[in-house]
Amino acid sequence: MLSGPKALGSITEALRDIRAQEQTVLGRLARTSEKIARLRETEAGHFVSLAETRLDQGADEGLRGRLSRAEAKARAMIKQHQKATKATRAEAQRLEDDLEALAEERGLKIEDLEEAETLLEAVAKKVMVSLKNDTGFVAQRKELERLEDMADAAMEKTEQAETAREEKGRPYRDDPLFSYLWDRGYGTKTYRANNLVRMGDNWVAGLCRYLAARPNFAMLNEIPLRLREHAERLAGDAEGAAEGLEETEILAVDKAGGKSHRTAILAAQAEIDRIDAQIVEAEDAREEALRAQRQYAEGSDPAFKDAVNLLAQSLAEEDVSVLMAEARRTETGKDDGIVARIEGVRRQVEGEELEAGEDRDRIKVLAQRRRELEDIAYEFKKSRFDDPRSSFGQDDLVGDLLSEFLRGAISAGTYWGYWRSSQSWRGGAGLPGGRVGLPRSGTGPSPWGGRKRSRSRSRPSRARSSGSGSGFSRPRSGTRGRRRSKGFKTGGGF
Repeated sequence: MLSGPKALGSITEALRDIRAQEQTVLGRLARTSEKIARLRETEAGHFVSLAETRLDQGADEGLRGRLSRAEAKARAMIKQHQKATKATRAEAQRLEDDLEALAEERGLKIEDLEEAETLLEAVAKKVMVSLKNDTGFVAQRKELERLEDMADAAMEKTEQAETAREEKGRPYRDDPLFSYLWDRGYGTKTYRANNLVRMGDNWVAGLCRYLAARPNFAMLNEIPLRLREHAERLAGDAEGAAEGLEETEILAVDKAGGKSHRTAILAAQAEIDRIDAQIVEAEDAREEALRAQRQYAEGSDPAFKDAVNLLAQSLAEEDVSVLMAEARRTETGKDDGIVARIEGVRRQVEGEELEAGEDRDRIKVLAQRRRELEDIAYEFKKSRFDDPRSSFGQDDLVGDLLSEFLRGAISAGTYWGYWRSSQSWRGGAGLPGGRVGLPRSGTGPSPWGGRKRSRSRSRPSRARSSGSGSGFSRPRSGTRGRRRSKGFKTGGGF
């Protein structure tokens, strides 16, 4: 069994590894961008030398001046670019250190939570023994079970009616004439049409025997709605009874000395929630810092890009191409040496640009995977799956399945589904399976493991969509950080 805190620790460690890889690739990409710029600068210098050899003073002046200016601007920008790159990397590292400190602080609060829960469980276990012999409590619990049975039975009937509506209603929905009249409200008070249209609709109704069929179809649609309303009322009654029973439990536990432990749990959880909010803010700030760092690493910041483009444009001018072509046609030794050096530089540039393209693709994959894992970590904590009482029976969640997710073999939604289906809460009949008297999330444990939970109230809640189509509820500022529901498919790197 994998405990909740250890499971979250494995996810956090995977996030740390991804962020480290991002820094490695970004550093390499920054060096490559600067190397390409220096190679272009060197290429310009070679062309200046070639111009001095090939052209007379008058023809040489304009070309040399233009290349020299572009070369000088690129050289100055490389120095400024190096400083800016270093600054953005330092900012990203500072935020990384903040995240590490927050994770450490959170771990300490989880330990406080576990200690308080252990103490509360000891008190609650003794109280449960005495409550089993309390006639009022026993009657209260039987009433809850009766209401839950009724709610479950009503929900089962509702689902059967909804299935019948889908199956038996299909012939009506598939009939285009019947559907046309149904959509127009024919035969009801809402039907509106002029005399000519009404005449045509009357003829259509006769063809499909609409007036005879309509009551049956209306009943098929109406019965599930009424049954669901009834089931939800019963579920509400059962929920009220459950809250009343929980109040009885809380009073008994508090009377036995458990109130201080519950207070400690609430305080620890409040601190954990505060830290989690700070983690989200730090992750978003780091995302922005990485965006700036990536811009400099790719050489796409405006000033650096303009300088390199000016240099490239200067080298692509017609007179430069003519100069190169003429130098190739001659058999002057000095010309040949310069031409060879220019061609060597250009081959180096091609190789560096190929490597830079691979690193840019890799950065996209890493950023996508990191954001998805941040989403999973957020849902994990939101569902209280990192609680000390939480555990996971699937031992490859932080092994093979994590590796498959990181490779892109399975989506983030699928991976999160494995976590949810494998999770369980510690506790059994007569043993507290959760935190007595504390607010419970839809996926959290019930206060008492032996209590039956109504099927109408125990369905796992889905993560609310954040608008990105991902199915995760982690808030993200702006639109650039949004993800698609299906991750990148990549076979390398992890």
